[in-house]
Order: sequence, then structure tokens, then C-alpha cells
Amino acid sequence: MGKLKGKIALITGGASGIGLASAKAFVAEGAQVVITGRDQAAIDVALAEIGERAMGVRGDVSNLADLDRLYSEIGKRLGHLDIVFANAGALTLAPFEDITEVQFNREFDINAKGVFFTVQKALPLLKDGGSVILTSSIAHFKGTPGYNVYAATKAAVRSFARSWTVDLKHRNIRVNCLSPGPTITPLAGKMGIPAEQAESYGKYILEQIPMGRFGNAEETAKAALFLASDDSSFITGVDLCVDGGMGQI
Repeated sequence: MGKLKGKIALITGGASGIGLASAKAFVAEGAQVVITGRDQAAIDVALAEIGERAMGVRGDVSNLADLDRLYSEIGKRLGHLDIVFANAGALTLAPFEDITEVQFNREFDINAKGVFFTVQKALPLLKDGGSVILTSSIAHFKGTPGYNVYAATKAAVRSFARSWTVDLKHRNIRVNCLSPGPTITPLAGKMGIPAEQAESYGKYILEQIPMGRFGNAEETAKAALFLASDDSSFITGVDLCVDGGMGQI
């Protein structure tokens, strides 16, 4: 019997990377999965990969009207949710002195505001005893050049997990944080690093990982599955780092 048999899960940012890998893992364990993202073509490709127990709704988590439409659709078609995985995120590396208001607002809108309202607006559909998972990053507790805004948004996400653990305890909803380290995903190719610097930057990061390699999306998906399932039934409020030891030394 699958670990998520009969469960309904929402995964934001579910058309690629950690979100897509998690959708596949959840479905393999018996869940019905809803994915959302901003690119309809990417959603269509992802749905073909995930299989028949998945549905997709295009939308931007930083747009509250899109979130309202998402939950209206879930309510009409599925009735409720058991798992909310607020995973969508954005990252552009830039030196402190070069960060623009546009970049600042974009990352806070998606990574912090988007996570906040993704979960808040899910509450009427989320069943008591459900699981909420938030994607943060080890960047929230490490000082790394170029990650100024991203790290701050992920610190906010970690704080949300602590607060919501208390706010939702009366409904027995568990809230946990998932903090990946350097992971090979499409997001890694959108960080704004010039091509001529990418190789040297990769070597710089690699030298800091005790396991000597980058992680992959499937490894983080396994951690998300653990937090979504009853295997973690007495775990709430934690920050589970999937980082090859980078943030632990």
C-alpha cells in the first residue's frame, strides 16, 4: 500500500525540478497531485510525465487572483486537500550593490508572499491532520555572496514554518520546512551567472559540500515524501536540510 494512498496533494512550482520530482514520487505512493506553475506548456509536459493521477492549473503564486482561481478549481474537482507543498521559488544572484528594486520585489513576491498566501488560502480546503511543506534553502542560515535577497526570502519561509506550527496545531496540521543545498534543477540555470563564470562558481560551491557532489531533485523529493507521509507523524516545525552536509559544518 502506498504511503500517500487516497491523499490529495498540491505542489506549487510542480512543472520542473524538485516540484516535478516530488509530484512523481507522491503519485508513485498513491496520491492524486495538483501542480501549478506559470508556464502552461511546461505544465502540459509535466502532466504527461506524471501520469493520469495528476491535474495542472496555470498560475502565478504571487498573484492572489490566480491563487483564488486555483483553489476554486481544486474545490470543484477534488473537494479538499491533504498536503500542501509550497515549493515555487525564484533566484537571481547579484552583488549587494547591484540589486535592483525589480529583483528585490520579484523574489519577495514569489518566495515569501507567494508561500504565505499559498498556504493561507489553502486552509479552507486543507483537512485537519494534513501536512504543509515549505521549500526554504540552506541559504537562510549561511552567508553566501550574491544570495542577499534570496536568503532573506528563505529566512522568512523558515519563520513561517515555526509560526504556522503553532497557529495550526489546533487542527493537527503539521508544518515543516525543507531546505535543499546545491541541487541540479532548471532553477540553477536561471541564477543570472554569466556563462564565463559558471564553471568557476560551480567549483567554488562544490568545494564546500562534504559529500563532494551536487544533489539532485529526486533526493529532495524523497525528503518531501517523508514530510508528507505518516512516516513523519510526530515531526512538525523542523527544518530538514537536504544539502550533502554543506550547511552542517
